[in-house]
Amino acid sequence: MRSGATGWIGAVARIAAYAGLLVALGIVLGTLWRMLPDAVHEVAFLESVVTAAAALLAGALLIRGIDGRPVAALGIALTPAALRHAGIGVMIGVAGLLTAVAALLLSGSLAYAGQQGTGGAWIAAVAAQAGIFTAAALAEEAVFRGYGFQVLARAGGPVAATVVSAVLFALAHGANPSVGVFALVNIFLAGILLAIAYLRTLSLWFATAVHMGWNWAMATLFDLPVSGLEMFDTPLYEPVVGGPEWWSGARFGPEGGLVGTIGFTVALLVIIRWRGVQPDPAIAAARPLMLRSEEESNAG
Repeated sequence: MRSGATGWIGAVARIAAYAGLLVALGIVLGTLWRMLPDAVHEVAFLESVVTAAAALLAGALLIRGIDGRPVAALGIALTPAALRHAGIGVMIGVAGLLTAVAALLLSGSLAYAGQQGTGGAWIAAVAAQAGIFTAAALAEEAVFRGYGFQVLARAGGPVAATVVSAVLFALAHGANPSVGVFALVNIFLAGILLAIAYLRTLSLWFATAVHMGWNWAMATLFDLPVSGLEMFDTPLYEPVVGGPEWWSGARFGPEGGLVGTIGFTVALLVIIRWRGVQPDPAIAAARPLMLRSEEESNAG
């Protein structure tokens, strides 16, 4: 039986402290952001940067101050493996989404019409939106797979933490436009995928890269809605989506249909099977909360 800091009472106290600190820091950082010149507010990814900064700072303060572990234990260390994990993660995210798009194209449920634009405008959009989606993905990963996730995994095990975080991840998208039951099931599956991505590598960079690769490919490369949101309009081409909603996802985007399920499943299988998806040794050495030492395991 687990007791003390590893038990549920300690876990609830830590998660409550994390939530309170996250909100407080979000208010402080958001206030500072609003004090900046108006032109700065037009930068699309700054709100995500504020959220990510608040979540990571809250986690860093608690994991260092309460748990006595290096900040690197959060999975955000700039290690030799970080860049490699980021590259692999983006490729997996893009490949999963590409699978969904291929299914749409082969079934005749997706076609593209020409649209005004230039090659330079397309390149600028692809580059700028890569930054925007990276910030947004890091913000969500820091909140859903950050300190709170580690506390849950330490108290109840990685399976419980994965399921709980995936449920919360799906609920957070529950008010999105055109959301339906199929969409929520797929977002839950995405939460499972991203939690396993984190657990396999201990790296938030890897989970963020998978998340970013999927969303960036969906919204920018293929100009499709992201979780019901028509975020951007990519130059040169415009999608025409047909077929039944249960298959294509319709206005919610691929995540609202069976093609999204196929894409997430492929990405999950690649994460599980790819030998390059391994724990980051430097982060493991920092002892993330869900890695129990042999002495703790024997005592628990």
